[in-house]
Amino acid sequence: MRISRIAGVILVLLFANISSAVAQDTWSLQRCVDYALQNNLTVKQQEIQRRLAELTLKQSRLSMIPGASIDFGGGYRQGRNPSPQTNTYITQSFFSADGGLSVGGDIFNWFYKQHTIAANKYDLQSNSFLLQKARNDLAFNVATAFLQILLNNEQEKVNEVQVQQTMSNLENTKKLVIAGSVPESNQADLEAQLAQDSTNLVTAKNNVILSILQLKAYLNLGFEIPFQPEIPANIETLPLQPLNEMAPEMVYSAAMSTYPLVKSDQLKIQSAQSNFKAARSQMFPKLSFSASLGSSYSNNIEKFNQGNLVLRKDTIGVVSNTNVPVTTFTPTFPNQYYSKMPFSDQLDQNFQQSVRATLSIPIFNGWQAHAGMAKAKLNVQNLELTRDLDNQKLKQDIYTAHANAIAALQKFNASTKGVMAAQKAYDFATKRFNLGLMNTIDYITTQSKLFTAQIQKVSAQYDYIFKMKLLEFYRDQKISL
Repeated sequence: MRISRIAGVILVLLFANISSAVAQDTWSLQRCVDYALQNNLTVKQQEIQRRLAELTLKQSRLSMIPGASIDFGGGYRQGRNPSPQTNTYITQSFFSADGGLSVGGDIFNWFYKQHTIAANKYDLQSNSFLLQKARNDLAFNVATAFLQILLNNEQEKVNEVQVQQTMSNLENTKKLVIAGSVPESNQADLEAQLAQDSTNLVTAKNNVILSILQLKAYLNLGFEIPFQPEIPANIETLPLQPLNEMAPEMVYSAAMSTYPLVKSDQLKIQSAQSNFKAARSQMFPKLSFSASLGSSYSNNIEKFNQGNLVLRKDTIGVVSNTNVPVTTFTPTFPNQYYSKMPFSDQLDQNFQQSVRATLSIPIFNGWQAHAGMAKAKLNVQNLELTRDLDNQKLKQDIYTAHANAIAALQKFNASTKGVMAAQKAYDFATKRFNLGLMNTIDYITTQSKLFTAQIQKVSAQYDYIFKMKLLEFYRDQKISL
């Protein structure tokens, strides 16, 4: 994590409880953070990733339930095709339709689905921590931009004072030139200095505008919308933890239990381990079952109808010597015929059921199962290295922040003394210049040193507060005021 990004969450907590008179159209730091968390596009993307992981987990859990489907089909055939009635090839055009219900599922699959569910559960938890990290990162960026606005505003004020001082000196010098007390070159030098100070003021004002635009980008706020930041008061009185209570090893130890990326990395490893177990289970036999119900219909299937029974009288001979005819009655069906078999009769006649169990034993499938298991194992090792790298980076950032805090404190103390010395020198120089005992070049040089010292003090002050609050955040993910 970059140190500049971590600044955000520090200042979110730092200024959240600072009370001041707030105009209706001003934006406090807390309002900026709340608005950004609701509208930032990066956070929304990470939220979608978390929801996708949630859906994946839900689907894997439902995969434990046997699958069922209802199928319907139909078609028209022409030419030589198997007869639906006799299963012999005939040349005829006909329409056929079929449908059925099928159910299938695993009986035993070496806990493949359970390991997959566990992996997806860890993935969801990991994505939740990544969402938390994205929200923190956004807060970091928003607060860093807000801090930059505060710093640029302070620098603008210093530039405004510098311009006012130069203008005042210029007016006084004009009077002295008219009176003949000082040469006209002194007036020219101050006019050149005023031009330079005015340029610096324009640059400072533009820096404020640019920093506000940067903050608007994080907020996903229209650049054309007016934006007035709420400037907190009494930043100098904020309590800071002593450096001797912010030892790097202590801060790192606390961060290991609270930092979202650390938790996310560990959950990713657990997910990869479960995926490895799932891949290994694919090396073993699998027992599954299936069952189905179905029937079919065809418009060329005919049904034989015998018609009504009729007894036909036939003479089969005569009695010897008497010539008496001998007759018999033969049952006949003179009205027999073929007709289309009704739809309901076909469904009943063609109804079929089946139950099947399948034992699948993997023997050779292009080494896919072995490769999948090997890749899953390497993925575990890779994620473990990623975790170690992230932990190493976190520790490096904490030690760097601690070293920078020491340097920032020393720089702030030095700049404070520098401003006092520069102010004292400037006060003496002003008296001498007004008495005509100092030339304009030397006076402008003294004035520029004071201006530079004031700018350096403002920057050092904000930098020191940032570095100390940064260490506090690393330690426990919150700021105690």
